[in-house]
Amino acid sequence: MKEIKNEKLFSILPTVIIGILLVASILTSGFNFKKGVEEPRVASLSAEEAGQKAVEYINENILLDQNTASLKNIVDFKADGFCELYKFQVDVNGQTFDSYITQDGKFIFPEAIDLELQTEEETSSSTEIPKQDLPDVKLFVMSYCPYGLQAQKGILPAYNLLKDKANIEIHFVDYIMHDKEEIDENLRQYCIQKEDARKYIEYLNCFVEDGDYNKCLSEAGIDEGKLNICVTETDKKFGVTEQYNDETTWLNGLYPKFDVDTALNEKYGVQGSPTLVINDAVIVSNQQYCPVGDVECVVIPDLERSPEKYKTVICQSFNSPPDECSQVLSSETPSPSFGGGTSSSSGGSCE
Repeated sequence: MKEIKNEKLFSILPTVIIGILLVASILTSGFNFKKGVEEPRVASLSAEEAGQKAVEYINENILLDQNTASLKNIVDFKADGFCELYKFQVDVNGQTFDSYITQDGKFIFPEAIDLELQTEEETSSSTEIPKQDLPDVKLFVMSYCPYGLQAQKGILPAYNLLKDKANIEIHFVDYIMHDKEEIDENLRQYCIQKEDARKYIEYLNCFVEDGDYNKCLSEAGIDEGKLNICVTETDKKFGVTEQYNDETTWLNGLYPKFDVDTALNEKYGVQGSPTLVINDAVIVSNQQYCPVGDVECVVIPDLERSPEKYKTVICQSFNSPPDECSQVLSSETPSPSFGGGTSSSSGGSCE
């Protein structure tokens, strides 16, 4: 089972502190990631004690009264049975972050990276997007992920420009991070798009404004009776609510599964929201974000979530770009989450 990472705590950690933590983790002789260690470190703190110590440290030394972190849960974490860590979740201003602490409470790790996996399963990439006469564009999101919403706001103008020239669709990551309302909205959007792609775009243009789905259903003229039938049938077919109610099925015991697009998630190695796939190639801004395995990956270093950049990368995927590609869209990156405004960053993700 893949290890799912949460919205990254790196985004709120000062760079110097991250560096100190990482250097400390590398230089600590008592902590060993190598397989085959027969005498693991003996835990000197309970999970609750280690969690509270971690939260106190984050509040006192990292957040510095700018926000307050609170402990959501903490569990044993063992990578291949040899890493003696606790994995804990903290809530900071409504966002949840995964981090790790050694069981003796001496070292905190903002994120666990499986170095051995990276060396065993090398990734490959190119800088040229595969071309087709009719490009196929898939954007994988979680419906309440702030960065998925940012990506949707960015790609919508490109969709409106190229909707008759390319196949552009929204798909869903195969787990959720934003509670039951995200399951309900994923199902709702899946069914609207399945029944009528044009009405779905009308609905989505409305939904990204404030998340008021009732208003958006009305504005897009959605037949709610037909929609409810589709939602019920889809939910039953993929066991979505059934798995939500059974926490033993959750990924890593933390994230409910959403199996509607699981086959596509596995095909492209989707790890979070947003993930862009064009003509079966995953499009990323840096080599490190390429999925491992045989998935084709294209690195676009200046990849941003602006309408103009989405238009540009889609237009690069045509064998013969249409005249619409000469039109210039906004180069401003939308703000994360709902609403208007712009952002200077396209780097966040829900993982």
